[in-house]
Amino acid sequence: MEGLEVTDLFFKRLYEKWSLTYDRRGLELIGKAYDFAREILGSRTFDSGEVILFHSLEVASIIADEIGLGYEPVVAGILHNVMYHDLERKATSEEVNAVFGGTVEGMLDGMSKINALGTDTVELHPENFRMLMLALAGDVRVILVKIADRLQIMRNFDRYPTASVHRIATETSHIYAPFAHRLGLYKLNAELQDLCLKYLKPEAYREVVNRLKETEQERSKFTAEFVSPIEEKLRSRGFRFEMKARTKSVNSIYNKMQRQNVPFDKVYDLFAIRVILDSEPQNEKADCWTVYSVVTDEYQANPERMRDWITIPKSTGYESLHATVMGPHKKWIEVQIRTRRMDEMAEKGVAAHWKYKGGKENKELDQWLSGIRDILENPDVNVVDFIDEFRKNVYSDEIYVFTPKGDLKKLPKGATILDFAYDIHSDLGDKCVGGKVNDRKVTLRHKLKNGDTVSVETSNNQRPKMDWLEIVVTSKAKNRIKTSLNEARKKEAANGKEMIYRKFKNWKIDLTDEIIRKLLKHYNLKLASDLYYNISTGKIDTLQIKALVREEEKLSVRSKLEEILPAETVKEIPFGSGDDYMIIDGNINDVNYKLAPCCNPVYGDDIFGFVTIREGIKIHRVTCPNAPQMIERFPYRLVKARWRPSSGRGSFLTTLHVTGSDSMVIVSEISRMISKDFGVQMRSIHVESDQGVFNGVLKIWVHDLEHLDFLIHKLKNMKGISSVSRGDA
Repeated sequence: MEGLEVTDLFFKRLYEKWSLTYDRRGLELIGKAYDFAREILGSRTFDSGEVILFHSLEVASIIADEIGLGYEPVVAGILHNVMYHDLERKATSEEVNAVFGGTVEGMLDGMSKINALGTDTVELHPENFRMLMLALAGDVRVILVKIADRLQIMRNFDRYPTASVHRIATETSHIYAPFAHRLGLYKLNAELQDLCLKYLKPEAYREVVNRLKETEQERSKFTAEFVSPIEEKLRSRGFRFEMKARTKSVNSIYNKMQRQNVPFDKVYDLFAIRVILDSEPQNEKADCWTVYSVVTDEYQANPERMRDWITIPKSTGYESLHATVMGPHKKWIEVQIRTRRMDEMAEKGVAAHWKYKGGKENKELDQWLSGIRDILENPDVNVVDFIDEFRKNVYSDEIYVFTPKGDLKKLPKGATILDFAYDIHSDLGDKCVGGKVNDRKVTLRHKLKNGDTVSVETSNNQRPKMDWLEIVVTSKAKNRIKTSLNEARKKEAANGKEMIYRKFKNWKIDLTDEIIRKLLKHYNLKLASDLYYNISTGKIDTLQIKALVREEEKLSVRSKLEEILPAETVKEIPFGSGDDYMIIDGNINDVNYKLAPCCNPVYGDDIFGFVTIREGIKIHRVTCPNAPQMIERFPYRLVKARWRPSSGRGSFLTTLHVTGSDSMVIVSEISRMISKDFGVQMRSIHVESDQGVFNGVLKIWVHDLEHLDFLIHKLKNMKGISSVSRGDA
């Protein structure tokens, strides 16, 4: 029980300290959280040997004392291991929600999601991982609790195995330290970065630390000697100001040494002097330049290292004058000159330090997190109530997904697996037929969600289609699809151009620019390539083109058919009167044409032929309901036709519509008269009756038009029949 006694004593000290910070309700919930965690965790330890409950209390202490959050994040810190996977008895989300409320349960859920996130490729996509973590966290306080958790772990790194140390330190340097800086936790960020360097590059860390210790007194003496004449001159001019020295962190110094390839002694801005002026808004620029003049009059300036971000502020809004001057003992030092307002802008994230050094980041994230930083630094604001409004929704327009190898990809919300495929490679997108999301097969249209693991399936037969433009949302995918479609269109256009040139050569007509312009105008097209494309895809018929070009020329029926049908077929068709019309046999024994089922012509009807693309010649009645449309759209496909005078008796299917008064025997009477009296073969009869009136549809075979007219006449004279008419089909 010795471990628990130590933990209980530690909690008692924390509780007494927190009683000066939190109200009665907060302290009550903190007490419940400790009792709850103590019951579940007891004196259990991590593999490192550290007592889990003691670790949780140290995390809660960082949250309360070093970050300064409200009691709910502190409760989450105490409870963040009660669902630890190695526990025999783990707490459930329902338990936590019932005792501590939805906010605390939500923070623990966010931490659980982050903990489950694989970070093997974090070095390749650090910004994407940070965005994904924000999306998964849901509440910015989850990130703050995780920063506290990570800081506690790294402060106790000496007890961790080497392999874990390297992985955790790498993850921290790319995710948690940048988060700490972006949230205004500058001290915590510096400590995290220094600890990362300590364990990732211990020799480099020790070298910088030892040199800083060796030169500490020297720096203090140098600062006092440098500042003294500047302070005297500024006071004599009536300035109200503050001057402070800022030593770089161990990690910053090491990075500078590596970046510039210089030893410790050659790092000019080992520390900087910052002059912060209390200036009126209208005097800010003039005051800064006056101070710059005072400093450079006293000390020689390095003109190559002068930075003026007051005349033209950085795109981030950062304003300051930077001068590097030769101080006492011929040592270079950087002086930063700014007003109180400028300093607040720089310190509150509008121009985060690492960003104005040249980094690239998301502007929306800057704006959002700098707003949170304002809250954290303002003691007059209720932090808990205000941060609740910052639920993660700023990035609802972005998602982050993994490749099968663990690489992280950022896509806009609504992106599909097809967008993902094009994001990987254009060829992969062109051949994509679907894929798998979290090992489940999905189609091209499947929309991805945060944290999905996505793989793509392809086929060499797949080609981009026009409707793909409605599936994808990324500009990369849309542009590639359009490019692929344009390439396919160019191929079709080239084929169409070859087709029309070959046709004109066969017609013995010169295809001139004038003819092309005439065709473009007729079809309402802008480019010749559009004309060629429509010819290749069959949207424009070459026969129609010929008709337009030779619209004044009267072609014989035989000539028209020779343009469309094989020569052998045309030879077998009989023509009359100088080839001006084709002859249709009344016995229907010619296989080169068919009677159109839409109007069922009968021997004796006025008819015409229509040349189809795939079904040869169809014979229609002149009164066919489709005739007006064919005449208007395809006049060049119409040919004159007449029946062959013949004594033979063929059989033609036709339709009759009969109406009359309802009767039990009317159907049998009609059937008897047709079959017995006239020897007509009836194919079918369909009768419907409604309120004493019947409507019948008869399909019968007749010899010719005269035979059909005689049958209609007889049917009309039958008792009970009011009308008889010929149908179109």
